[in-house]
Amino acid sequence: MDADVTDSAGPPADPDHPAGETPQGRSQEDPGATPDAEPETTGPTEEEPGAEPKAEPGPGPEAKAEPSAPAAPASGGSVGVQTWADQPKDGSASRRKRPWLRWAALGASFLVLVSAGAGWWLYNKLDGNITTDTGAAAELKVYEKERPAQVVMDAQNILLIGSDSRAGDNSKYGRDDGGSQRSDTTILLHLAADRKSATAVSLPRDLMVEIPACRTGDDKETRERFGQFNSAFELGGTACTIRTVERLTGIRIDHHMVVDFNGFKDMVDAVDGVEICLKEPIDDKDAHLELPAGRQTLNGEEALGYVRARKTLGDGSDTERMDRQQRFLGALVNKMQSNGVLLNPTRLYPVLDAATKSLTTDPGLDSLRDLYDLVRSMRDVPTDQVQFLTVPRQPYRNNPNRDELVEPDASELFKQLREDKPVAVVPADELKDAEKETGTETGTGGDGELDGVASESPTPTPTYSGSSAADDLCER
Repeated sequence: MDADVTDSAGPPADPDHPAGETPQGRSQEDPGATPDAEPETTGPTEEEPGAEPKAEPGPGPEAKAEPSAPAAPASGGSVGVQTWADQPKDGSASRRKRPWLRWAALGASFLVLVSAGAGWWLYNKLDGNITTDTGAAAELKVYEKERPAQVVMDAQNILLIGSDSRAGDNSKYGRDDGGSQRSDTTILLHLAADRKSATAVSLPRDLMVEIPACRTGDDKETRERFGQFNSAFELGGTACTIRTVERLTGIRIDHHMVVDFNGFKDMVDAVDGVEICLKEPIDDKDAHLELPAGRQTLNGEEALGYVRARKTLGDGSDTERMDRQQRFLGALVNKMQSNGVLLNPTRLYPVLDAATKSLTTDPGLDSLRDLYDLVRSMRDVPTDQVQFLTVPRQPYRNNPNRDELVEPDASELFKQLREDKPVAVVPADELKDAEKETGTETGTGGDGELDGVASESPTPTPTYSGSSAADDLCER
């Protein structure tokens, strides 16, 4: 009997584990239990006298060869029970995976560096495209005392000058007369202080104005004269043009941009062309333009011929050409906003690249950051509030081939812009209808208000002939 009791009590005592303790890693449960199943007791266990032994491998060589981990003391000094799943993992497998993690981290870092480097290269490229006109800034400082003061601080007045130089890449548009140039198109762009509207006023190249004494390129000074507006650019460059506009309007010019032909063409190509409508076909050899009638999309080369054509379109006047330029610029603005160009870096880059390559500006706008801030401030302006008009003018009394201002309409327009007050534009045909009804020569009265249109406002918004970027050229 004694021998039988001894055999049923289990294997002989292990010298490393005193009686009453269960070796670590040896489960007291059924062999079929999952390794993660935890025993109900965590402290020392004792067999009840006479109890049947639990099913467990009996003593033998295989049982003795099973490794045992040192017991970890539990709280209170007791020893807990661990399963093989609770054993500390062998660090070799983890160490084998770590090189892959390190390579992944290195790869991600490399991509970040490459992206940052590419972004920096693109930024510098665009930034380097811009030409800074330091000469005009220095010239304007000399005449600072005679320049008008800024009335509304947050409003911006930018003079946009289209150069008609035939030198270099522009030679195919006419003869190169020694590199001299005149301002082909001049637009005064007024950005409201709240950035809820933008008004672009075209100044006719043939307008007769007072041109102040200006310094020439060889540091000589011209005499003050009464002459054709675009000759100011030929005589004294950008600074002379700015001072002429300031004297004419009383508006302080904050910035200026000079863009040549190629810049305009490339911008149109960068937005995949601009749609227009033609009532009649065009065949203008001087403008290198041959187009059928109807709705069509112009590429850069065709667009340039379209806005410059004069002899074969309409009555051949500069007035009609300016109206055509305004409508096309409105369609270009609408195309850029409707296609999300201003909010899409991949589409905005070609536009910026085209613009900056042929752009000369003052030091206040000669960086990509400055231009981006300007564009960003304009991107939320509703297209119907991006307005285009020409300063009120009529044939010059001494020469019908030149223009002169219509007063007091022109002065009222300049006053509204100077004080950052709104103006309104309506299509020319509406003004013509008003002229027929009222028998007046112009569609605006002395206060700039459209004749025959009643207004309940004590200070009605002056209304002029013009268009907006929201207008569809094919519906006019």
